[in-house]
Amino acid sequence: MTERSSIDILHTGLDQVETLIATVAPDDGDRSTPCPEWSVRDLVDHLVLAPQKFARMTRGEDVDWSAPTPHEDDPVAAFRAHADELRAALAESPDAPPGPDWQCAEVAVHTWDLATALDWPTADLDPEVAERGLAFMRASLTDDNRAPAFQPEQPAPDGADAYARAAAFAGRKV
Repeated sequence: MTERSSIDILHTGLDQVETLIATVAPDDGDRSTPCPEWSVRDLVDHLVLAPQKFARMTRGEDVDWSAPTPHEDDPVAAFRAHADELRAALAESPDAPPGPDWQCAEVAVHTWDLATALDWPTADLDPEVAERGLAFMRASLTDDNRAPAFQPEQPAPDGADAYARAAAFAGRKV
Protein backbone atom coordinates (compact mmCIF):
# COMPACT_ATOMS: atom_id res chain seq x y z
CA MET A 1 0.00 0.00 0.00
CA THR A 2 1.36 3.41 -0.96
CA GLU A 3 1.32 6.23 1.54
CA ARG A 4 -0.85 9.10 0.33
CA SER A 5 0.47 12.64 0.37
CA SER A 6 -1.09 15.25 2.61
CA ILE A 7 -2.41 16.98 -0.52
CA ASP A 8 -4.08 13.77 -1.73
CA ILE A 9 -5.67 13.36 1.70
CA LEU A 10 -6.94 16.94 1.55
CA HIS A 11 -8.42 16.24 -1.90
CA THR A 12 -10.35 13.35 -0.35
CA GLY A 13 -11.59 15.65 2.39
CA LEU A 14 -12.74 18.21 -0.15
CA ASP A 15 -14.60 15.53 -2.10
CA GLN A 16 -16.32 14.39 1.10
CA VAL A 17 -17.40 17.94 1.94
CA GLU A 18 -18.84 18.37 -1.55
CA THR A 19 -20.83 15.16 -1.16
CA LEU A 20 -22.10 16.25 2.24
CA ILE A 21 -23.08 19.74 1.02
CA ALA A 22 -25.02 18.07 -1.80
CA THR A 23 -27.18 16.28 0.79
CA VAL A 24 -28.36 19.52 2.41
CA ALA A 25 -32.06 19.98 1.64
CA PRO A 26 -33.64 23.43 1.38
CA ASP A 27 -35.48 22.93 4.66
CA ASP A 28 -32.21 22.03 6.48
CA GLY A 29 -30.89 25.60 6.36
CA ASP A 30 -32.28 26.72 9.71
CA ARG A 31 -31.16 23.63 11.62
CA SER A 32 -28.74 24.28 14.44
CA THR A 33 -25.17 22.99 14.32
CA PRO A 34 -22.50 22.24 16.92
CA CYS A 35 -20.91 25.57 15.91
CA PRO A 36 -22.13 28.23 18.32
CA GLU A 37 -24.47 30.68 16.61
CA TRP A 38 -24.26 28.98 13.18
CA SER A 39 -27.17 27.40 11.37
CA VAL A 40 -26.65 24.75 8.70
CA ARG A 41 -26.95 27.56 6.12
CA ASP A 42 -24.20 29.56 7.86
CA LEU A 43 -21.95 26.51 8.14
CA VAL A 44 -22.44 25.58 4.47
CA ASP A 45 -21.65 29.17 3.47
CA HIS A 46 -18.44 29.00 5.53
CA LEU A 47 -17.48 25.62 4.05
CA VAL A 48 -18.15 26.85 0.51
CA LEU A 49 -15.83 29.84 0.87
CA ALA A 50 -13.03 28.21 2.94
CA PRO A 51 -11.20 26.54 0.01
CA GLN A 52 -11.04 29.86 -1.84
CA LYS A 53 -9.57 31.53 1.24
CA PHE A 54 -7.00 28.75 1.59
CA ALA A 55 -6.16 29.09 -2.12
CA ARG A 56 -5.53 32.79 -1.61
CA MET A 57 -3.32 32.07 1.41
CA THR A 58 -1.41 29.49 -0.64
CA ARG A 59 -0.78 32.15 -3.28
CA GLY A 60 0.51 34.50 -0.55
CA GLU A 61 -2.51 36.79 -0.54
CA ASP A 62 -4.02 38.27 2.61
CA VAL A 63 -7.30 36.77 3.82
CA ASP A 64 -9.81 38.20 6.27
CA TRP A 65 -11.42 35.20 7.96
CA SER A 66 -13.75 37.53 9.88
CA ALA A 67 -15.27 39.09 6.74
CA PRO A 68 -18.96 38.30 6.16
CA THR A 69 -19.53 35.12 4.20
CA PRO A 70 -21.88 35.44 1.22
CA HIS A 71 -24.65 32.93 0.59
CA GLU A 72 -24.44 30.99 -2.67
CA ASP A 73 -27.62 29.90 -4.44
CA ASP A 74 -25.82 26.79 -5.73
CA PRO A 75 -23.48 25.85 -2.89
CA VAL A 76 -22.33 22.61 -4.52
CA ALA A 77 -21.17 24.35 -7.71
CA ALA A 78 -19.59 27.20 -5.73
CA PHE A 79 -17.79 24.77 -3.42
CA ARG A 80 -16.53 22.74 -6.39
CA ALA A 81 -15.18 25.91 -8.07
CA HIS A 82 -13.44 27.02 -4.86
CA ALA A 83 -12.07 23.53 -4.20
CA ASP A 84 -10.71 23.46 -7.77
CA GLU A 85 -9.10 26.86 -7.15
CA LEU A 86 -7.41 25.42 -4.04
CA ARG A 87 -6.30 22.32 -5.92
CA ALA A 88 -4.73 24.52 -8.61
CA ALA A 89 -2.97 26.70 -6.03
CA LEU A 90 -1.56 23.63 -4.28
CA ALA A 91 -0.45 22.12 -7.60
CA GLU A 92 1.47 25.31 -8.36
CA SER A 93 2.90 25.77 -4.84
CA PRO A 94 2.60 22.50 -2.89
CA ASP A 95 4.88 23.64 -0.07
CA ALA A 96 3.38 27.11 0.41
CA PRO A 97 1.83 27.96 3.75
CA PRO A 98 -0.58 27.34 5.33
CA GLY A 99 -0.22 23.78 4.07
CA PRO A 100 -2.76 21.01 3.61
CA ASP A 101 -2.75 19.82 7.22
CA TRP A 102 -4.32 23.06 8.46
CA GLN A 103 -6.86 22.70 5.69
CA CYS A 104 -7.53 19.10 6.75
CA ALA A 105 -8.22 20.39 10.27
CA GLU A 106 -10.75 22.90 8.94
CA VAL A 107 -12.37 20.27 6.72
CA ALA A 108 -12.47 17.57 9.41
CA VAL A 109 -14.01 19.70 12.15
CA HIS A 110 -16.62 21.28 9.91
CA THR A 111 -17.39 17.95 8.21
CA TRP A 112 -18.21 16.62 11.67
CA ASP A 113 -20.27 19.75 12.43
CA LEU A 114 -22.34 19.44 9.27
CA ALA A 115 -22.71 15.67 9.46
CA THR A 116 -23.87 15.98 13.07
CA ALA A 117 -26.39 18.69 12.20
CA LEU A 118 -27.75 16.50 9.39
CA ASP A 119 -27.70 13.27 11.46
CA TRP A 120 -25.13 11.72 9.12
CA PRO A 121 -22.51 9.31 10.46
CA THR A 122 -18.84 10.16 10.02
CA ALA A 123 -17.53 6.67 10.77
CA ASP A 124 -17.58 5.78 7.05
CA LEU A 125 -15.57 8.83 5.98
CA ASP A 126 -11.86 8.60 5.25
CA PRO A 127 -10.26 8.79 8.72
CA GLU A 128 -6.92 10.06 7.38
CA VAL A 129 -8.45 13.48 6.72
CA ALA A 130 -9.46 13.89 10.35
CA GLU A 131 -6.31 12.23 11.69
CA ARG A 132 -4.08 14.70 9.77
CA GLY A 133 -6.23 17.60 10.88
CA LEU A 134 -6.17 16.45 14.49
CA ALA A 135 -2.39 15.99 14.43
CA PHE A 136 -2.04 19.52 13.08
CA MET A 137 -4.32 20.96 15.76
CA ARG A 138 -2.52 19.09 18.54
CA ALA A 139 0.80 20.47 17.32
CA SER A 140 -0.48 24.01 16.74
CA LEU A 141 -3.25 24.87 19.19
CA THR A 142 -2.53 25.85 22.74
CA ASP A 143 -4.80 27.14 25.49
CA ASP A 144 -3.54 30.63 24.63
CA ASN A 145 -4.28 30.62 20.88
CA ARG A 146 -7.55 28.65 20.67
CA ALA A 147 -9.97 31.52 21.02
CA PRO A 148 -12.04 32.80 19.40
CA ALA A 149 -12.22 30.08 16.72
CA PHE A 150 -11.93 27.13 19.11
CA GLN A 151 -13.24 26.37 22.57
CA PRO A 152 -11.33 24.40 25.21
CA GLU A 153 -10.81 20.73 24.33
CA GLN A 154 -13.70 18.47 25.28
CA PRO A 155 -13.53 14.77 26.06
CA ALA A 156 -14.26 12.42 23.17
CA PRO A 157 -16.31 9.34 24.03
CA ASP A 158 -14.63 5.94 24.07
CA GLY A 159 -14.58 4.53 20.56
CA ALA A 160 -15.10 7.93 18.90
CA ASP A 161 -14.06 8.04 15.25
CA ALA A 162 -11.34 10.38 14.02
CA TYR A 163 -13.83 13.12 13.07
CA ALA A 164 -15.41 13.12 16.52
CA ARG A 165 -11.96 13.21 18.17
CA ALA A 166 -10.98 16.19 15.99
CA ALA A 167 -14.24 17.96 16.83
CA ALA A 168 -13.76 17.32 20.56
CA PHE A 169 -10.22 18.68 20.40
CA ALA A 170 -11.63 21.79 18.68
CA GLY A 171 -13.99 22.24 21.63
CA ARG A 172 -17.15 20.59 20.35
CA LYS A 173 -19.27 18.54 22.75
CA VAL A 174 -19.25 15.15 21.07
